[in-house]
Amino acid sequence: MNPRRARRHAISASPRRQASRVGATQGFTLIEILIVVTLIAALTLVLMGAMNGGMDGLKLRSNAKKLVAELRHSRAQAISTGTVQRFTVVPEQRTWTGAKSRGGTFPRTLDVTFTGVRQVQSREGEGVILFFEDGASTGGRIQLRVKNAAWNVDVAWLTGEVTLHRGEVER
Repeated sequence: MNPRRARRHAISASPRRQASRVGATQGFTLIEILIVVTLIAALTLVLMGAMNGGMDGLKLRSNAKKLVAELRHSRAQAISTGTVQRFTVVPEQRTWTGAKSRGGTFPRTLDVTFTGVRQVQSREGEGVILFFEDGASTGGRIQLRVKNAAWNVDVAWLTGEVTLHRGEVER
């Protein structure tokens, strides 16, 4: 064999072998990637829980969102049926009742406060928000609290719009 040809052949084969070895040692396996993603997700949950007051904070926000959804449902029912809908909150019992006899309770760990129009209350200690056929309402605020965190659910009297925002905890 011609020495030049053998030499050229050896030089051209060497980078291929190195490339195949390098390619085999680079990258991550699927299991390694899944483990890292799982660890990141777990750390994110722990950090989010710590920033929002732990499990109590998560329950607080979850219940506030559910309350907003139920109030919006009552407003939608008033508009679609053309009849006044009543949403009732009893803070001491931690209960609520909305349109179509939908009702629920708040966890014992949450404090509930209602601020609204006194004239529409049928009983002492009961908060009532009326939604009218045109979407307007009597308005009001329901505050849910736990420890040092609070969420306010506000109902605008003119438009009946229901909004959720962080509240101030009175000390």
